[in-house]
Amino acid sequence: MKKIYHLGSCSTCQRILKELEPLDGVELQEIKTVSITPEQLEEMKNLAGSYEALFSRRAMLFRQRGLHEQQLSEDDFKNLILEHYTFLKRPVTIIDGQIFIGNSKKVVEAAKEALH
Repeated sequence: MKKIYHLGSCSTCQRILKELEPLDGVELQEIKTVSITPEQLEEMKNLAGSYEALFSRRAMLFRQRGLHEQQLSEDDFKNLILEHYTFLKRPVTIIDGQIFIGNSKKVVEAAKEALH
């Protein structure tokens, strides 16, 4: 399976998708219009090792809700990601059982290698 969870309005996601081209056989899921299902999140967590690894602390809502001052559990991370797409660290790329989370140069290069 080859799948990329991304945000269409995110310029960083758009740039990374361009870098990863050609995207033959890759399913793209725009997480604002097609919400992540609990099953999809569970699959990502199994590959990543934790919900925290998938969680974006850069989301504006993270500070607005005062979450940076709280001790969050794995269940909290899971529920927040399911509640609002902005809490998913983007993009999340899954290629044949490997997961690549986020937009660091190293992660994007590794995803590119796995894809091509």
